[in-house]
Amino acid sequence: MKFPRRQFLHLAAAAAALPAASQIARTGTYPDRPVHWIVGAPPGGALDFAARLLSRWLSQRLGQAFVVENRTGSGGNIATELVLRSPPDGYTLLLVALTAAVNATLYDNLPFNFIRDIAPVAPISREPNVMVVHPAVPAKSVPEFIAYAKANPGKITMASSGNGTSVHIAGELFKIMTGVNLIHVPYRGGAPALTDLIAGQVQVMFAIASSSIEYVRAGKLRALAVTTTARSPALPEVPAMSEFVPGYEASTWLGVGVRKNTPAEIINTLNREVNAGISDPKIKERFADLGSTVVAGSPSDFAQQIADETEKWAKVIRAANIKPE
Repeated sequence: MKFPRRQFLHLAAAAAALPAASQIARTGTYPDRPVHWIVGAPPGGALDFAARLLSRWLSQRLGQAFVVENRTGSGGNIATELVLRSPPDGYTLLLVALTAAVNATLYDNLPFNFIRDIAPVAPISREPNVMVVHPAVPAKSVPEFIAYAKANPGKITMASSGNGTSVHIAGELFKIMTGVNLIHVPYRGGAPALTDLIAGQVQVMFAIASSSIEYVRAGKLRALAVTTTARSPALPEVPAMSEFVPGYEASTWLGVGVRKNTPAEIINTLNREVNAGISDPKIKERFADLGSTVVAGSPSDFAQQIADETEKWAKVIRAANIKPE
């Protein structure tokens, strides 16, 4: 499927020019009533944490409640559809995650085109995955693991939180770039996958940092690398994958989106306040504790990010022949 990347970036960059005065006049000073923030993940996870942390900030700053609603299913597609059925007035936000870029290729018949139908507001954060192994695995480094895997082709199991998740595609990118043969074992979520990894039922996982960092610190799992291009301040002793596999990069990221045709003044207000929130030292510290780095940017910056990530992971999904569960 070919995505209208140039059109998407053009629309995002031109958002400030959209005539929206009449809509603003009808609604008064934004926001003048509660705002709903749709999260396509269950409560208690990294996505939910980010939305709730920033919703409190936005509620205090803007004087209206920002209410997080968890709408799970279909890899985040149900949440996106809900936002697209809402009026384009800024009162229904979408927590945009990496899955949005992945799903564009993973699913053949989506009833929407994400980069056409969702207007980017602001990036929020970027978080590495961590290549973790059970302590019984003899490899103590990425080069040792590659040698171990090549000596045992088709015998090493790679857990993930499900087909097409960031955990899965980070592992598939590793397989493509190193030529190793790992057996993918998908689970229904990261928690059961980590449980089996800790128990030694599977051997390796490219786990999200926030879900695995405490197990690494406790010695229950061995971290071989973080998947971002630089080392993580939360795990400074763990090397970056690119130190051993040049050009490798995979990370989980979050941002804010709204339905297309939302007035530019509202998008700009949300962008300004989200950027102010993630610049607050206390909020930055909370994200850092879980291994995430906050990322400020404009709507066009976020549009570029979504377009780049959609193109990048489309190649991996096709090369690995990944299908939705």
